[in-house]
Amino acid sequence: MPDRPEIVCICGSTRFLDERRAANRDLTFAGVIVVAPGEADELITDEQKIALDALHLRKIDLADRVLVVNPGGYIGESTGREIAYARAAGKPISFTDPGPLRRDE
Repeated sequence: MPDRPEIVCICGSTRFLDERRAANRDLTFAGVIVVAPGEADELITDEQKIALDALHLRKIDLADRVLVVNPGGYIGESTGREIAYARAAGKPISFTDPGPLRRDE
């Protein structure tokens, strides 16, 4: 038995908020420590987005692996950067939709 639970960082587009929350819930009930993107109820400034994006990269640093929530294979610009960062850091990455990735909607 490991000395601590696995840590998983969730990544994915803000358009999939409900799906990200479901993944967070499912992983948490499976005994996983989840680090997830920050959420805002209103529009955020460009400065806030830059700060949140940088913070999310630090969350990837903390994680044992990354789970990308990508219904229909969709990967947005920020998520694409996060995947590249995680790969460069040697983090294992899995996808909720393992089919072909796409960037347009």
